Amino acid sequence: MQHLQGDSGLNLVADIGGTNTRVALAHGPVVDRQTVKRYDNGAHADLAAVLARYLSETGISGARISGVCVAAAGPVQDGVAELTNLDWRIDQTALRAALATDRVAVLNDLQAQGHAIGHIDAADLDAIIAQPGAPAHATKLVVGLGTGFNACPVFDTDAGRFVPPSEAGHVSLPMLGGELAALTDAMLRDYGFASVEEVLSGRGISYLHRALHGESCTPAEIMARLAADEPKARATGAGFVRVMGIVVGDLALAHLPFGGIYLVGGVTRAITPYLDRFDFAAHLRAKGRFAGFMERFGVFAVRDDYAALSGCASYLAKL
Repeated sequence: MQHLQGDSGLNLVADIGGTNTRVALAHGPVVDRQTVKRYDNGAHADLAAVLARYLSETGISGARISGVCVAAAGPVQDGVAELTNLDWRIDQTALRAALATDRVAVLNDLQAQGHAIGHIDAADLDAIIAQPGAPAHATKLVVGLGTGFNACPVFDTDAGRFVPPSEAGHVSLPMLGGELAALTDAMLRDYGFASVEEVLSGRGISYLHRALHGESCTPAEIMARLAADEPKARATGAGFVRVMGIVVGDLALAHLPFGGIYLVGGVTRAITPYLDRFDFAAHLRAKGRFAGFMERFGVFAVRDDYAALSGCASYLAKL
């Protein structure tokens, strides 16, 4: 990734998750990786405080910013984002006034990840399931597992790339049998609704472990025990990958991403080493008479923690 030269036409890009916000400078579609800073959301009142701190620390005047694109982990409507797992509201109009620029965009974080596809170095992609041959314009699918869960398709059209917003994490959890049969009943009791995000997320893996074993553990503790091959953590990891495979398979059938499925997010990076071990591909393809059809979808894990920033820069460069 090239380094920015000078400050002409500088853009500001930010990726706001439920826990942290990453901020960087970009020139056109190119993010300057040396300018990336990460901030703890809990230590700041709102996004304005984060951006003010960033500009102060980098010595950049807001007047020198020619455009801003923000990716938010929550639904976006009419330029306003309400974060799902953080009590912040991101308003495009307020950003425009604060940074004195008319080039402002607010995207859902998975939309930003979708705009990053094609701009991610091959070294940052782990092939989980080999990608069959497909045209460059074939539909792709981005699936994010982190503080929350979401997914959205990526369409490359003659008019340009289109990544529609989505809140796929809040759809109903599929019916599960076997050792996970009681999970839905437990979620209905505890939450009143059994959604995908309450399992396939950071807090979700803790909930799954508690439902299976009656133990309260942090995600980090569960992953450490899984690395040590502790039996209870192994059962939790296997259950998590099973649900993940079923849900990603359902999404693949809904969107037909012959151009590949891209798994992103911190939880994705943590669970990737165990996907083969716990038969992720088999769970994804377990669709009865459509099992053979499911072999048409390749799957990649994205290791680039700054992909959403690249997606923001790419999107903003086309405004």
